[in-house]
Amino acid sequence: MKRSREKAAAELFAALYPRLAGWCRRLVDDDETAHEIASEAFTRLWARWTSVAEPRGFLYVTAANLVRDHWRRMERERRAMRRATVEASVQPPAEQADPSVRLLVQALPERLRIPTLLHYYADVPIREVAVLTGRKEGTVKADLHAARELLRAHLRRSLDHIQ
Repeated sequence: MKRSREKAAAELFAALYPRLAGWCRRLVDDDETAHEIASEAFTRLWARWTSVAEPRGFLYVTAANLVRDHWRRMERERRAMRRATVEASVQPPAEQADPSVRLLVQALPERLRIPTLLHYYADVPIREVAVLTGRKEGTVKADLHAARELLRAHLRRSLDHIQ
């Protein structure tokens, strides 16, 4: 019994780790951080191995939350650096309007960000996103629509600001 669980875990790792790490890499722009996040997601899965019904979904939701934590940490560091720069009476370079979709997705409220990351970045079908997030399919579709509208409006404002 224990041997078959270990074999199943090893097969799952071999099948999902490269894709999960690649997905994280696209979100955090750093190989080392992406592998840390993917590894931590697997570590959390192993801790609950016998109670997780859908391991793939668990991994992606866990990784999405870890990516969010990484983004928050990076933003706190950027703010601290700006404060230190201002306090040292050094003028920071003018920030350019950055219409990067990744940064815009990062700014979405969590209820919109998680389905967006799962559906558009991890290619998880809407039905599965609904199961993973505990929402109805119609709600997931509405959330994805709302996220696209917010992203579209923000991109429009960013592009208008640049011109």
